[in-house]
Parts: sequence; C-alpha cells; structure tokens
Amino acid sequence: MEFRLLGDFEVLFGGRHVDIGHARQRCVLATLLAEAGRCVPVDELLDRVWAGRPPVRGRETLYSYVSRLRKLLPQAAGARIARHAGGYAIEIDPLTVDAHRFRLWVNEAREKDDVAAQRLLEKALGLWRGDAFAGFDTPWLNAQRERLEHQRQTAEADLFELRLRAGRHAELVETLTVRTARHPLDERLAGQLMLALYRSGRQADALQRYRRIRRQLVEELGTDPGASLQALHRQILAGAAEVAAPPPVPRPDAGPELPVPRQLPPRPPRFTGRAAELARLTAAVDESAGPGAGMTVLTIGGVGGVGKTWLALQWACENVDRYPDGQLFVNMRGYEPVEPPLSPLVAVTGFLEALGVPLEHMPVDPGARFGLYRSITAGRRMLIVLDNVRDGSQAAPLLPGGPACTVILTSRRQLVGMAAAHGAVPVNLDVLDQAEARRLLDRHLGPGRLDAEPRAVADILTYCGGLPLALAVSAARAALSPHLPLGALAAELEDAAIRLEMLDTADPAASVRRAFATSFQALTAGAAELLAWMALAPGPDIGVEAAAALAALPVSQARGLLSTLEESFLVHRHAAGRWRMHDLVRLHAAERARTDFPASQHEAALRRLVVFYLRRAYNGERCLAPHRAPIEPASAAPDGEPAPRLDHDRAWRWFIEEHACLLAAQYLAAHRGWHDVVWRMAWSLDTFHYRRGGLHEQFAVWTAGLEAARRLGDITAQMTAHRVLGHACSRMNRPDEALEHFNQALTLAGDAGDLNAQAYIHQGLAVLWAGQERHRKALEHATHALRHYEMLDDPLTTADALNDVGWYAAHDGRFDEARVHCEAALRIFRLHEHHDGMANTLDSLGFIAHRTGEHGEALECYTQALAIIRRNRNVLDEAGILEHLGDVHAALGERRKAVTAWNAAYQGYRTQRRYQDAERLRQRLSR
Repeated sequence: MEFRLLGDFEVLFGGRHVDIGHARQRCVLATLLAEAGRCVPVDELLDRVWAGRPPVRGRETLYSYVSRLRKLLPQAAGARIARHAGGYAIEIDPLTVDAHRFRLWVNEAREKDDVAAQRLLEKALGLWRGDAFAGFDTPWLNAQRERLEHQRQTAEADLFELRLRAGRHAELVETLTVRTARHPLDERLAGQLMLALYRSGRQADALQRYRRIRRQLVEELGTDPGASLQALHRQILAGAAEVAAPPPVPRPDAGPELPVPRQLPPRPPRFTGRAAELARLTAAVDESAGPGAGMTVLTIGGVGGVGKTWLALQWACENVDRYPDGQLFVNMRGYEPVEPPLSPLVAVTGFLEALGVPLEHMPVDPGARFGLYRSITAGRRMLIVLDNVRDGSQAAPLLPGGPACTVILTSRRQLVGMAAAHGAVPVNLDVLDQAEARRLLDRHLGPGRLDAEPRAVADILTYCGGLPLALAVSAARAALSPHLPLGALAAELEDAAIRLEMLDTADPAASVRRAFATSFQALTAGAAELLAWMALAPGPDIGVEAAAALAALPVSQARGLLSTLEESFLVHRHAAGRWRMHDLVRLHAAERARTDFPASQHEAALRRLVVFYLRRAYNGERCLAPHRAPIEPASAAPDGEPAPRLDHDRAWRWFIEEHACLLAAQYLAAHRGWHDVVWRMAWSLDTFHYRRGGLHEQFAVWTAGLEAARRLGDITAQMTAHRVLGHACSRMNRPDEALEHFNQALTLAGDAGDLNAQAYIHQGLAVLWAGQERHRKALEHATHALRHYEMLDDPLTTADALNDVGWYAAHDGRFDEARVHCEAALRIFRLHEHHDGMANTLDSLGFIAHRTGEHGEALECYTQALAIIRRNRNVLDEAGILEHLGDVHAALGERRKAVTAWNAAYQGYRTQRRYQDAERLRQRLSR
C-alpha cells in the first residue's frame, strides 16, 4: 500500500490506483494520513476538513465518510481507520506515506557521510511530484503544505551543499540560478550560487550576484546581507583558498564521469483514469526484466489530444526509481504545426550533452555519434521518452545500447515497424469512458459544481466525446468563469458549427482543432481526401466498398487508404471491414472538406455513395425475395462497377451491417431532393424490415418514400407506398390509419386500371379486417384478390391469395373449404420453390388441423413452417408460428413445451413492439 501526499493525492495498492471517492472524503483520509498513528479528535477533524464550518449534521456526515473509507481501503493492505476515545486514527506503517518517508530520509541524511547523505536526500526529494496536498484548500492542510515546502527547500539546500563539497559546481549553476530567481532574498541559496559560479571560473558573475542580493535586501528589508554571505564575498574577492574548487568526488549513483540526467517534464496535473494502460506498461517492463531479456520498447499511440504524453509522463514519474542512471526526454516534433520534425542527429546530440559529453568531444560522423550514445547507455538503467514521434525511422536510431533501458515512444501513428523490428509493445489509447471523463471534470471543477447541473455535465461529456484534451479545455473555460453556469458552456458546445471553436485556444498545445490539423497535414493527398468525404458521409460508420464508391476509387486502393488513416488513429476499425471516426475528428474533417473542395464535388461524392447503397440494397432485396415483382432501378442507379453476386445469407448479413447507413442514406437523399432514391430505398428495405419485425422502421422509410413518390408524380410508387404503409399500420394496431392508406391505394389503382395492384390492396384490407376480428369481411377481400390474380394468370400471386382465402375461411369455421384452398396453394408454392409461401401455407394448414382436432398433423405443419421461417430469418412470422405451436402443445397436454413456445413468441412480440399481441400472450401465460 502506498499513500502519496507530495503532489496530487493518490492511493495505490499493488501499483494500481484506488478510487477514494469525492473531494471531501479524500480530504478526511489526507488529514488522517498527515498524522498517521495519532488519534485526531472528532471535533478537530471536523474543523480541519470543513475549515471551521462543518455541516449541520457534521458528525453523521463524518461517520459516513469514515465508513466508506474503511470499505475502500483493501483489507490486505494493512491500513485501518480505528476509532479511539473521542476520535479517529489511521493505523499504518508511516513509511507507506511519502511525506513521512521524506522526513525520515532527510533526518537520516544529517547523520550520514556525504556520499550516503546525497543518496538519501536525492531519494527523499525524488518523492515530490508537485505541491504537497495538491487539490486541497483548507487552512490546516495549507499550513501543512507550507511546512512541508519549507522542509523541502531546506533539504534541497542541504543537497546543493553536499554537491558543492563533492566538486559538482558546474552542474549546479543552472539549477541554482532558477532557485534564486524563485527565492531572491534567500541568502543561503545566493551564497551557493556565488560559490558555484566562482568555482566554474565566473568570478565576475559571482560578484554581480552579491551586488544584486545586497541591493534587494536593502530596498525591500532595509538590511545588509548577513555575516556569512559578506565573508563569502570577501573570500571570492581575495581568491581565498577556502573557496577554491575541491577535487571531484564520485557520485553515489553513477560512474565518476557520467552525470545522471533528469529530463522528465513535471508529472501531468490532474491526471485521471488510464489504470489499465498504466498496468499494461508496467507489466511489459516487468516481463522484460528476466534473465536474457532485452531492452523494453513501448509505443503509446492515439489520435491527437487523447493523452499519450500525459500517460507516458505519468508512468515515468511513478516508476522513476526503476531508472537510477537517469531519464532522457525529447519532443521529436513529429506533428508540430510550424517546426519540422526533429532529426535523430539533433536529438542524440542533446542526449550526449545531458550524459556529460562536451560538444567538442563528440564525433563528427553521425554514425559514430549514435555509436557513442549506445556505448554510454549500454551499462546503465535508463528511461528514454521519445515524445511525438512521426515514424519508426525517426525513433530507431535513438534506441539505447543497454538491455536494462526502457524506451517509451508516443506517436499519432501505429509504429508497426518498431513492433516488427524491435519487439515494441503497443499501448493504443482510446477516449476516456464516461466515468473517467466525469472524474477529469471533477478534478478541475470540484464535485459541487458538477452535482449542481447534472444535465449540463452529461451534455458536456457527450460533446467532448471522452477526448481528454477537449475535456481539459472545456473544464479550463468553466474554471476561468466560476460564476458562469455549466449549462451555458453546454449550450455553446451543442452547436456543431462552433464546437471546435469552443475547444480552441491560443496555445497550440491546448487546441483540439490544431491537434487534428497537424495530423491532417501529415497525410497523403489521397488519404486526406478520403477522410474528408467520410466525414460528410451519412451513417455511423462505413465499409470499404462504400468508401471506394464515395471517393470513386478501386476497392483495393480505398482499403489501403483506410489502413493509412487507421495507422494515423484518425479512423478506427471497430468491426471486420468497417471503420468509424470520433465525432470531433468528423467535425474537423468536415470543415476541411468544405474548405478544400467545391460544393459540386461534395454533391458528386455523396450521390455516388447513396447510389451505391441503393444498388446493393436492391440486389440484396432480390436475393431475399426472388419471387417478388421487381421495380425499375435504372433511373436511380446509373451504370457503374457491377455488384458482387450475393446469396440469401450474405445478403441478410449485408443488410444487418449496413442498416443504419441505409437509413441515413435515405434521410440524406430526402434532404437533398433525390426523390428517385428515396422511394426505391424504401422498396429495397421492405423484405428485410418485414422479416426482422421492424414495423416502425418500415413505417418511417415508407412515409419518406410516399412523400418522394408524390414529389415525382409517380402513381405506381404512391400506390406501393400507401399499400405498405397500410400493412405496417395494421400490424402496429393503428386501424384507422391503415384503412386510410389502403383506401387511397385502392383509389389510385382503380384510376390506373391496375388489377395487380388492386389485388395486393385487397389482401392488405383482409389483414386489416382480420385484425379487427371481422373474418367474414376479411374473407370477402381475400376472395376479391383471388379473382383478380386468376384473371392475371400469375401462379405465385394466385397461390398467395388461395392461402389467404383458406386462412380466413378457417377463422370463419369453414374448415373443409379452407383446407382445399390451402392445399392447392401449397402445391403451387412447392412447384416454384417459394419458401415464404410454403411457410405461410403450412402455418394455415397447421391452424386448420389444430382446430379440427388433428393435433399430430398440426404439430408437423407448424414444425415444418418454423424451420423454413428460421432459415429465411423471418422473425416477424416466427413469433406467430411459435404461438400456434404452443397452442398445439397445450392441446396435447405438453404444458412445459407450450410454455417454452409461448415465452419465445412473447419475447418476439416485445422485440417487435407488438405490444397488444404480447399482452394477450402474457395473460395466457399467467393463467
């Protein structure tokens, strides 16, 4: 177990973060940890946590926090919050708290020799990750923070003293210059800097430093420097032996001539989530630590703004103790908006300087310079972070020579070559999930502000899409305007036209648009164009063939460009052969499409895609229902690349995969006035919607189809639309609407003299009246349909009508007549191998047999019908046949089989939103 107070408050168990809850609860634990082992009275704890203003039921609130903390702290960790007389104490080993460990090592250092003391102080100061108790703002914790900061500054000064005595003055000049700028009146720091400058051959600069601090002390405090600093000034003036440089002493943690670089930037503030990714990085390093293992190379990949650098630095700072020989860091500038990528030669030169090699001693030949770098790192345990790498060729020369080293690369590309050639372990970042994204906002804004506007918070999370940079920018805007409601920020982000503007800042490192723009600039022209068209394409994702149609490319070329975009993390392959992109990437790419290409090209690309979807949907419909009378697709689908041949199963799978895109394509076509596409798309989706039980989807697409047919003045299409809408309304139990649609269809068919259409409509009216339990009226319409079909001499439609007449006759109690009609229909359907017709007719014959007491025959008919229906994936009719099958089992006394069949039918009705049928069956089951 480890508790971290020297920076953002963190609790770790087994190297993994433990979520301690909201800010006030964390404050309770931090306050107890600050005095680990001591009992803190309840009143004192209330005063410290709530800054002297505890809530009305403060004790009860505190008790609940303590109770939750006891559950959150792992039992195996040896950490327990104990209740003592009048207060609480956390019973742990104080060395598990970094603040206590810091104090212990600092105190031990004062009793050791110089070499051991340096090692202890460096370890102690290495525990600091930022301001102590960061994120808390109570008077008591603020006082603790100031006390610890004073101890930290004292320890740093003690370490500087030891390094000066060890002859390490040259490396201290820069550090001490920075420290004295922060603390310009600290005489001890000023003296150390003067001594370091003098010993580095800069006597004039040392004297200038004395004059500067003397002037500041007089002007600000009205006093001269102390006796110690004045004495040092005189010794430097005189060049006294007391201030001469001592002989260098070997460093406690490295060879005598090799400095230990500490180039890591500060730990990212308010780092949130990524527990799984941190664990994977640790596991990869641990796996490489065995005998005979080589160097560990880790690649962190992801789209711009997803937090790759933050993750690398968080892991590096958490694991800095693994690398006692130093840490190197360089921004390779692979995706900078202005500056070119950093050359490996420049980067290795900087590394060699950090490793103590003067520029004049470096080989001129680049190969020799890289060789020197590998030689120096060969025997060391170092961490090298190469941030913002463009590709593997930029990173490979900077791999060190030591097997004990670890290299972390961050990039906006999948560095496949590094994995293949150097065994790099990839850790690719996705966006934060909803809980992690909310915690990130919580860390910036506090739980109180989030809890006050839950709807606005939910909207902000949606519009940022889990992208850490977008969340951070939004949180920063909200933090800078503490009185502005979060709802106002959410309202601005809601407008997609300005969303990227709201996530833009003047700082290139904190701008979502610039993060995406630099990724765009690195693409080839073909990949950038494809991404732009994909951003405009309807639907949540896209398949490779659709992408090829969109960009007017061969499929093989489109597949290659999609792979390029995937390697750049601008699209994501979420299923085999299907790609999608983040909403914010889509917004940016759509901006680029509108900026870089004229509107005529947008129109052409989208038309190609919509026509592609229509052609494939039409072909798929013909596979699902080959006996259905076709329509003429030529006006909507000009000549193009021939579609691949589909069978029934492949067509069904294609409809499943593309369904959302097909609906979106029809919507786009309606919006752009491509009416010929709109009604044909409704026709092409009809069998799929029917068999899947998608009545509401069928109603929606045909409503759009009817409007399109009216705009075109296409009477045949209008008749079809009214007829299908009548069927859909009948099944959705909306009889008045259904009757209106059927009547309009019948009027149009009568005016056109279209007997075939009239027959279809009569069949629909039969279904409608049967749904109202008016079976005799249904039989009249079915008989009308049969007469029309017989006149048209169409065997399949005649068979369909024969089955309808038999079905309604059976419901009217005329079983002999019904059986004759249905058996005639079955013979025709079998002759023409019309599977849907066979299944429907077997269902009718099963019903007749059941009603006439021939349950064995009924069971056989229903079983055959069910097998055909399932083979055709017709879930709409499957539910009805299952209900009938249950009826037969019940009549045979097979209660368990009846209940099983009825339950399956009930679930089917519920899925299809046929709630009246579902309720009827539920009541039967309950009885």
